[in-house]
Amino acid sequence: MHRLVSILPKKILYWYDNNKRVLPWRINTPKNKKEYYVIVSEFMLQQTQVKTVIPYFTKFVTKIPNLKTLSTSNEKKVLKLWEGLGYYRRARNLHKTAKILIKNYNGKLPKKFEEIIKLPGIGEYTANSLTALVHNKACIPIDGNVKRVFSRLFLIYESNKNFCKEVKKIINKLPNTNRNADLAEALMEFGATVCKPKNPLCRICNLKNYCKFYNKKIYIPTKKKYYFKEKKFNIYCYLNKKNKKIALTQNKNLSFLANFKMPEAQMVISSNNSKIKRWNYLCNYKNNISNIKMNINLFYKFTKNKPKKFTWYSIDGSNIEFIPTFTKIIFNKVKKLYV
Repeated sequence: MHRLVSILPKKILYWYDNNKRVLPWRINTPKNKKEYYVIVSEFMLQQTQVKTVIPYFTKFVTKIPNLKTLSTSNEKKVLKLWEGLGYYRRARNLHKTAKILIKNYNGKLPKKFEEIIKLPGIGEYTANSLTALVHNKACIPIDGNVKRVFSRLFLIYESNKNFCKEVKKIINKLPNTNRNADLAEALMEFGATVCKPKNPLCRICNLKNYCKFYNKKIYIPTKKKYYFKEKKFNIYCYLNKKNKKIALTQNKNLSFLANFKMPEAQMVISSNNSKIKRWNYLCNYKNNISNIKMNINLFYKFTKNKPKKFTWYSIDGSNIEFIPTFTKIIFNKVKKLYV
């Protein structure tokens, strides 16, 4: 283990220098802009793949080019630029963080880990990542990619309850480098593109001679992911056919979309639902959101009267500033009723 620990930074940085992906937040920019790019990208990359983030990031920093502009931007504008990326709480937390950094830290990310982790939407992983990438400190963010790399190299089972402690022990023994930011990115990138979950590219790996996984051909089981059971929902749409409008409200029955406009939603607990009889059935479809597998029955009713706390909106979305993808799908499905 000692030999591998001593050469790991040098080996992984050599690979990174010759194979790193060209990503918009890695481009050479002034320090202040680079810091802003890192902060935005780290919020966007929470629970989302790089290839998905790239177009959203590019659009976001084009419209909101710096931290000061972000701090003074209207929340609706921020959410609109985030539209389609999902997990909208990240956008709100990014917006709140920008305000705090401008107000309390002169527009700079604090240098202490203990202060960074107190910012909205920042947990241990993101705090480590920002500490390393912005301040070049020896903090390795331990995501799924990094876990997999260390698990295979040192033959540590992720199912072991002390797995993270073992990984941190090894990280603490890595020799010092003046490229801590690059090392953090290199380990994450290596896990994402070479030491992949399935079909790792062992043949081209410059660490294979030191890798216990490769040399012993031992299969390392990973922790089983918990998948939520499929849940059934009924969505009820109040429609005004003459004016081509749909009634929307803030629906507390879907907590992950509670702050956004959408039709009436109800989770189906019992098959005996007398309410259905008063509605017209449109279709059934499935939609996964926030790790919930949703089986949705869509119902509609033409009416001139809307319930209290509902507001009429044009079915083309022209008079609503922000529409989450979940609601957009509903819009597209009910549009055919107006033809």
